[in-house]
Amino acid sequence: MVRRLFFACWPDDRIREQLIARRDLIDGLSRRRVPDHNLHLTLLFLGNQPADRLKDIQSLADDLEARFFALELDRFGWFQQAGVAWLGGPATPGASRLVKALAAGAMARGLVFQARAFQPHVSLFRQVRACPALPVPASLRWPISGFSLIESIPSRPYQVLRTWPLSMGST
Repeated sequence: MVRRLFFACWPDDRIREQLIARRDLIDGLSRRRVPDHNLHLTLLFLGNQPADRLKDIQSLADDLEARFFALELDRFGWFQQAGVAWLGGPATPGASRLVKALAAGAMARGLVFQARAFQPHVSLFRQVRACPALPVPASLRWPISGFSLIESIPSRPYQVLRTWPLSMGST
């Protein structure tokens, strides 16, 4: 048995409402709107992992020492090849350090996953075949005080398996 897993920043209700409001600015790009309850910002996509490795995956997050940071989501974009419209912004040093630490922990535990360059974004629409000029949204400051391990099960809302707090102080 396998589990499709990823580490992500999971928005609280206030941030989720702000993400939805910004998504509404570009409504109509596709019929495949990411459901409100699935909006998130992926830190590290692990993909399909053996179910018996779940404790190893959780332990890699247990071993991390990461600090609070904030992300500024200030632009819409489009991944043409994937057909995804998104809201995103620049990677901060704190976010980049967390992603690198998660990836290093996964590699140290022998997990097989596709390493991708970190580009902070929240997917808003899928199956976007062509993307018109996008407006410039009001900037959204998202304070990140923790991160979560999420499971993706087809035809269901994403499941938060566990959340880890980040230590206070900024990076």
